[in-house]
Amino acid sequence: MLLKETQEKLIPTLKKYFGYDSFREQQQEIIESVLSKNDNLVIMPTGGGKSICFQIPALLKEGVCIVISPLIALMQDQVTNLTNKDIKAMTIPSGSSQDEMITLFDNLLFGNYKFLYLSPERLQSKFIQDKISQLNVSLIAIDEAHCISEWGHDFRPSYQQISILKELQPKVNIIALTATATPKVVTDIANYLKLDD
Repeated sequence: MLLKETQEKLIPTLKKYFGYDSFREQQQEIIESVLSKNDNLVIMPTGGGKSICFQIPALLKEGVCIVISPLIALMQDQVTNLTNKDIKAMTIPSGSSQDEMITLFDNLLFGNYKFLYLSPERLQSKFIQDKISQLNVSLIAIDEAHCISEWGHDFRPSYQQISILKELQPKVNIIALTATATPKVVTDIANYLKLDD
């Protein structure tokens, strides 16, 4: 059960940052489940408002939400959209030197950032893993989660290594999101991400 005061913040947060007066079907249910610290696997059509399902909880929780996404352009778009709404979000630009990454992670630690967007390939870096283990992480969101499954339509082997996040941040819940998933893909996502219940 969500605390009443958290529940009362849902619509005002949606209105303030996204300009909507109400949630679409299922969004609120998913958000409440995420805020109750459950793992969630969300299958929602493209344009159905999947991002709001992790963005609202992340805005209401302390710490940084780590978002794993397959496409640099997609990540850049999301970071730009959030920044335009006065929400602090970043991605690690490809070709960043270790010094630049140290600065970025210092900003994440101390700069009140809410979102860090990473590609699954980036997550394989030992340096980045060490830095993530030091962050106060509020939520882990896996976008385009069907990429985990060999039965998914754009399989990415690096997606199968994402469960390292569970080891780095064992207390943090996960929300996995995709627009399409067969039962086989759903099972794969749950298994590879070690989703509880």
